[in-house]
Amino acid sequence: MFRIPGALGKDLCDKDLGMTRRDILRVGGASMMGLTLNNMFRAQAASVNSASAGRVGWGKAKHVLMIYLQGGPSHLDLWDPKENVPDKVRSAFKTIPTKVPGHHFTEILPQLAKVNDKFTMINSMSYTPNGLFNHTAAIYQIMTGYTTDKVSPSGQLEPPNAKDFPNFGSNIIRLKPMDEPMLPFVMLPRPLQESNVVGKGGTAGFLGKAYDPYTLYPDGDDLDMGKMDRIKIEDLQLRPDLFSVRLQRRAKLRNAINDQMPTIEAAVKDMSLDSYYDQALNLIASGRARDAFALDRESPKLRDRYGRNTFGQSCMLARRLIEAGTRVVELIWPKVANSDNHSWDHHVGLTQRMKNQSGPMLDQGLSALFEDLDSSGLLDETLVVALGEFGRSPEKGVSTSGNGNSADGRDHWPYCYTAVIGGAGIKRGYIHGKSDKTGSSPAEDPVHPMELLATIYHAVGIDPETIVYNHLNQPRELVKAKPVTKLFA
Repeated sequence: MFRIPGALGKDLCDKDLGMTRRDILRVGGASMMGLTLNNMFRAQAASVNSASAGRVGWGKAKHVLMIYLQGGPSHLDLWDPKENVPDKVRSAFKTIPTKVPGHHFTEILPQLAKVNDKFTMINSMSYTPNGLFNHTAAIYQIMTGYTTDKVSPSGQLEPPNAKDFPNFGSNIIRLKPMDEPMLPFVMLPRPLQESNVVGKGGTAGFLGKAYDPYTLYPDGDDLDMGKMDRIKIEDLQLRPDLFSVRLQRRAKLRNAINDQMPTIEAAVKDMSLDSYYDQALNLIASGRARDAFALDRESPKLRDRYGRNTFGQSCMLARRLIEAGTRVVELIWPKVANSDNHSWDHHVGLTQRMKNQSGPMLDQGLSALFEDLDSSGLLDETLVVALGEFGRSPEKGVSTSGNGNSADGRDHWPYCYTAVIGGAGIKRGYIHGKSDKTGSSPAEDPVHPMELLATIYHAVGIDPETIVYNHLNQPRELVKAKPVTKLFA
């Protein structure tokens, strides 16, 4: 039996904190959570030796950037417009040609139309929802690869808890740990949210808080377009209750175990555990992360190109984080779902809101991001994915989810919508799948959100069917789906 010396822990903010039950559980009793070194190394080895290894696209992505268009943007009014359809289906916006011959966007996306030869469009995203067409359940599905049984009569899920399935970013940084002193997983500029349910699908869940993302949520209302200018770089001093003391404490715990069980060192000597701890501790003193958050070091011209708003500056910050070495960045659309002004949840007033608010921000920020990543060479090793939790109903003014919709509004529609994916070996200028004549359902090559998630894992070099163990030590696949390898060149 291990004897762990040290004082009892009283407060995470106490810099002299000794070993706690949490530390002991994480190392010695972590099997209750399925997080033993044995399980972790087995999962890592299984991915490396996967039958998928060597298939097209495998392991091309060193970084993943998820741009989550929370709220559900209308595919019919952005990148999959339809002609010769009834007025209730046709977009109010004109269509424009793109760099891909024969493919059109609406006039809302003039800048993206000039760069869509750099990425793939998936026009056949589709799934049948589990329960009501609500945002939270859909968010949870695409972020974790699982649906949930606990849906209230209103369609809401319960708040985040330690039994949740992990966000895909948490799985990635656990199975593909960082080898340099940089924040591994960053989420910005706001949490996933619907109504009063905040953060569902955005945590490490049963993996434990050690794999939670670093969250950068600047002060200010969602409509405060200048709040990214007020990022406090001192936040990257790594708050002691969340990182530095915890890492120091774990280092002491490791040393205590090493002193009493030299055989552990011998058993895992090839795993270079010392270097992992040293790198994590070095992050505390390193200025690399803090420098990445210094947006004022970019030229005013480039900042203007991205757009002087929360989304545009978040896109630029995401590029800086990736450039500095961050493995996973999750950029959440800076306006919560089921709200007005800049939201993609266009139940009413779609035409004006998309034309004057959400549309221009998306067009400017995302097009600048693809251009910037491509010109720097980062796009070759960075997988960029942009999508919402669903699309919008082909017919305007009808209710598909129990919500009221104006004559110029579209309701939730998970049966057919569009996703953008590019970089890290993904085909350029490719259109995958096809929707039917009204954009109601896929006519060719449907792609389920779980298959898209499997594709992300595949691109990083992780077998989507890798087994992880939940809070009850039950084996679960990362996601029960196959990657869509047709997307890769």
